[in-house]
Amino acid sequence: MVSNAATQSDLSIPAIPLRDVLPWAIFGGLLLLLAIYFVGAEQGATAVFKGMYVHEFVHDGRHLLGFPCH
Repeated sequence: MVSNAATQSDLSIPAIPLRDVLPWAIFGGLLLLLAIYFVGAEQGATAVFKGMYVHEFVHDGRHLLGFPCH
């Protein structure tokens, strides 16, 4: 019986150099910090936008993550 499945020696996981991953990690980290700012701090003392639009948009996420709002 001939098996078409790859043997363990045929499989290898390629190593990804840190210099290729680092820009994406920094970009993802900045997006995460931006999201945390809008959920946790927008409409407070450091508000960027006037009104309550951002606050109302992220209101449920704010409670889900444990941020107090009212």
